[in-house]
Amino acid sequence: MATQRRSYETGHKPKCLVIVDETAEGDRAVHYASRWAVRAGGSVVMLRIVEIENQNQQWLGVADIMRAEAIEEANTALDRASGRANGIAAITPERVIREGDPTEQMIDVIDKDVDIMMLVLAANPGPEGPGPIITAMANAVGTFPVPVIIVPGDLTDAQIDALS
Repeated sequence: MATQRRSYETGHKPKCLVIVDETAEGDRAVHYASRWAVRAGGSVVMLRIVEIENQNQQWLGVADIMRAEAIEEANTALDRASGRANGIAAITPERVIREGDPTEQMIDVIDKDVDIMMLVLAANPGPEGPGPIITAMANAVGTFPVPVIIVPGDLTDAQIDALS
């Protein structure tokens, strides 16, 4: 059962969750979420999910080194996305780094923050499909705890501004 959202109650502020990844269309989600936050009087939570292969590899601290590098890369990506959000809408997003299965981590972040009222993703417009996160969560979207907004990856900044 989904956690009751409290986004619009006294003392709360509506938030949207946006996934920060290395896809070209990911910037479209950041742009939409940032513009939405300004217009709705809300804020943005940026989530970077780190998937570390061979997590059980403990030989000579290899797993620790891999984790540290992945966290450093995640922070760099969040710095870039936060800078973009600030440039678009003069906002400073919250930042979250999680490890593990993307769908599970998205749901857990949403469950733990009762002010998150939507998830914003962007779809790859190319023939290879909508992208790894949308593909991975396609079966779960019907039972997702909040609405999922999917921004077409080929929209321009001006088109997104008109929609958000």
